[in-house]
Amino acid sequence: MVVAVPREAALHERRVALVPETVARLVKSGVAVHVARGAGESAAFPDELYERAGAIVVDDATTLASGADVVVTVGRPSAEVLSALKPGTVVVGFFNPLGDPGYVRELAQARVTALAMEMIPRITRAQSMDALSSQSNISGYKAVLLAAAALPKFFPMLTTAAGTIPPAKVLVLGAGVAGLQAIATARRLGAVVSGYDVRAAVKEQVQSLGATFLEFDLGADAEGAGGYAKELTPEQQERQRAWMVEQIGANDVVITTALVPGRKAPVLVSAAAVAAMKPGSVIVDLAAEAGGNCELTVADQIVTSSNGVTIVGTTNLPSTMPNHASQLYSRNVFALLSPWLKDGRLTVDMNDDVAKGACVAADGSVLIGGSAS
Repeated sequence: MVVAVPREAALHERRVALVPETVARLVKSGVAVHVARGAGESAAFPDELYERAGAIVVDDATTLASGADVVVTVGRPSAEVLSALKPGTVVVGFFNPLGDPGYVRELAQARVTALAMEMIPRITRAQSMDALSSQSNISGYKAVLLAAAALPKFFPMLTTAAGTIPPAKVLVLGAGVAGLQAIATARRLGAVVSGYDVRAAVKEQVQSLGATFLEFDLGADAEGAGGYAKELTPEQQERQRAWMVEQIGANDVVITTALVPGRKAPVLVSAAAVAAMKPGSVIVDLAAEAGGNCELTVADQIVTSSNGVTIVGTTNLPSTMPNHASQLYSRNVFALLSPWLKDGRLTVDMNDDVAKGACVAADGSVLIGGSAS
């Protein structure tokens, strides 16, 4: 059986789906691994490391794809790779099936078995496969570094001969994996940190990191399936935004992380809230790719509001730390595939709860949550 790793197709994507560490484990289990030449260079994994791990480096993308039984990517495979795949090939990657069902139909038309990493169910035995969490950890960490670099102030309190500098105040909106990592990182840098989430259950997690949990009564808990936040009603969103103006205006840095799977990101930071912030304040919007939590966010741009607030809309933050992001993602992929590997062959067990959740296309059909269409 051949597992293939093509070069990533997305512009500015620096991660690679499998790193030499994982390649060596696959080779040891009896699997042949083919890697596109240069696939890992941007993540500091040169071809020589793959060859030492037992992989075969392949120059031509079509040759790589046509000989594969399993193709592992971070994002979507290129059209060239997808068109060259044999029917029944297992394709693993982030496919955004809820946000772009049209692409899932393309995967079905290619007659591949597509396993979407973002659809892996959040159950105990799938924790090691949870690529959304591993990559969100990186996003939360890097968001704080971007904020610290853009803020014209220190994060920690400093006592000097010239007097005392007060610590920066940081507000993190959304206390999922990215939000909690942002809180922890901002605290390590010495900021005074507060966190907010519509899910009341995360209060203790925020407080355990040394941050203050802001509480606002929405009238009902907003935790949905799988531990994700569910979409608020228009009335709840409006009440929340009005309350947010005061909270946001009191902080030097706001980091937003609120996402609802398959939906446009909720707007938590209105133009009025930005106007309430002091000049020099910073907003880092981790939901920029999904429309943004801030009303003034522009995806992949850093903009400055009329009152001097810097709004960072940089997307795909894990790709800015490609070495460790690739290592973590590669381990997630191995954890997903290894239970189905027997004697050098991969057989996806479609009765397995993980496969039921992750498989979005198979045998020419679109499968979401195990149902064919």
